[in-house]
Amino acid sequence: MIRGGTPRSRRRSAALALAAALLALTACGGPGVTAVSGPATPGAWRLVLDDGFDGQRLDPALWTTCYDWNKGGCTISSNHESQWYLPSQVSVRDGRLALTAERRDTRGSDGKTYPWRSGMISTGRDQWYGEPRRTFTYGYFEASIRIPAEAGMFPAFWMMPASRFTPPEIDIMEFLDSTTQVSMYVHWREPDGERARQRGTYGPSDFAGRFHVFGLLWEPDALVWYVDGVETFRVTDPGRIPDVPMEVIVNLAVGVPKEPPDSVDRARMDVDWVRAWQK
Repeated sequence: MIRGGTPRSRRRSAALALAAALLALTACGGPGVTAVSGPATPGAWRLVLDDGFDGQRLDPALWTTCYDWNKGGCTISSNHESQWYLPSQVSVRDGRLALTAERRDTRGSDGKTYPWRSGMISTGRDQWYGEPRRTFTYGYFEASIRIPAEAGMFPAFWMMPASRFTPPEIDIMEFLDSTTQVSMYVHWREPDGERARQRGTYGPSDFAGRFHVFGLLWEPDALVWYVDGVETFRVTDPGRIPDVPMEVIVNLAVGVPKEPPDSVDRARMDVDWVRAWQK
């Protein structure tokens, strides 16, 4: 280590140190600040999805508020989730998206009554027919999100095949019975047809107290996950890396892996922005 130096070099070092400190604060999602880190590898990247949720409503050209099987709302019955998704639980204000879960009996179009209603957004279809709004095969995907602090919530930022059939599936972030440890998954199907998955985790951190940036680099030879610009998980086995068009989804599910306590009647997930780049 070299110490001392000329007054000019000391001033330059101090300026660089200050810039590094400000960058670190931004990357950590300090109060009122969210990072813009962009693709984690060099290359001729193009920004192909960029929504900062300006205005007073969700952009219908970019997003729908249910999965492709939307019919007066939707859910994922195989997960045994407690919510029925409705457009009314999705709002845009002051440059942010809010997905709000409420304890309120809601009858789904499947004939069941769900104890909660909540919100989600997807780049997929409005219903079974038609084309998805946006699909992606490979790229860098990032969102700035503040998860709810309430127990019993299941917030996620993930990708599902445009074919509607899973696996494969890429979970950029999920919070399962925790607000301090994020889970990251890739799901695939083995040659014998069996479903399989690989999981990474990162934490502890105060994910509910402030915004954090969750990112995924998806290339033909690797999947790499990031939290606030820091690599947290990597998969390089070619048999586990999807190579099909996928939709981007952000949702606030309820009751996985367990129900909220009786003291919780409402929770909110905030999203500052969602972006995607491709080469």
